Amino acid sequence: MLNETPTLAPDGQPFRLLTLRNAAGMVVTLMDWGATLLSARVPLGDGSVREALLGCASPEQYPQQSAFLGASVGRYANRIADSRFSLNGESYALTPSQGVNQLHGGLEGFDKRRWKIENHNDDSALFSLESCDGDQGFPGHLRATAKFHLGDDNSLTIEYRAQVDKACPVNLTNHVYFNLDGGRSDVRQHRLQIAAGQYLPVDETGIPRAGLKPVANTGFDFRAPKAIADDFLSDEDQRKAKGYDHAFLLDAQGSLDQPVAQVWSADAQLSLRVFTSAPALQFYSGNYLAGTPSRDGEPYTDWQGLALESEFLPDSPNHPEWPQPDCVLQPGEEYLSVTRYQFIPA
Repeated sequence: MLNETPTLAPDGQPFRLLTLRNAAGMVVTLMDWGATLLSARVPLGDGSVREALLGCASPEQYPQQSAFLGASVGRYANRIADSRFSLNGESYALTPSQGVNQLHGGLEGFDKRRWKIENHNDDSALFSLESCDGDQGFPGHLRATAKFHLGDDNSLTIEYRAQVDKACPVNLTNHVYFNLDGGRSDVRQHRLQIAAGQYLPVDETGIPRAGLKPVANTGFDFRAPKAIADDFLSDEDQRKAKGYDHAFLLDAQGSLDQPVAQVWSADAQLSLRVFTSAPALQFYSGNYLAGTPSRDGEPYTDWQGLALESEFLPDSPNHPEWPQPDCVLQPGEEYLSVTRYQFIPA
């Protein structure tokens, strides 16, 4: 179902909203501005329905917030140090968007664009976006698509594809925030498991300055399920970021066969399985959510939502030595990143 809201987006045209439904009664709402996930309402075993995602009260609030709620981000998700990288002997200066660094593709990243609705039906929607040569400093013309599909098993699959006419780093992801308790609870009471033996430390600006570290004997060890609160701020690497905002290098890179992460609500009524073809998962515990507009009119506070962003490691264009596939997309190749979020009622 397609709806237009009378309020105008920054480009002067109405926001366009799409609704997906499955046989189990789950309902997902999307928006063309930023190819954004607005809502995921999941039926529980007791007959109630729970909102699993953070979101704003109205479409016009999304361009006004800086938390990237539910947005498709690119051309390069996460941070690039000093907003520059070198490729094939040429240096590229990017548009800074967080201090001297670039975050999530620049000041006018893909989250701040209207994506074209290519097609949609009851359970899927396909968006496309064109990005010109030099956009936010990146080389080459890029065409991207974002496909959202809602399965009858309550799985929401997001498939990003891209092609370029010049070699360019490409890293697309969705910045959806989850709160499986369905309200404004502290997500640090959620239990989390991440199938990763290594994480990437960062400095106070979110930039990695050293290599990967083993999670063993640190607060970053989520190989067995535990409450996020259990080891919260127990390491200096966490304290630099006010909590978790770190990439984990997945043990099973490129595989959609097994979940790479699982999350359980504090009341144990809803859980989430995450599958992805991406090599890394950025776990963000919502450390700077305070002031972000919410659905009920009262702004969110810190730690009321968590993000699990499937992607390349941050600043990968400057670290070709890291043990993951090359983040540079070549002409004639296709970028493909698939992530599936499966919601499981108790």
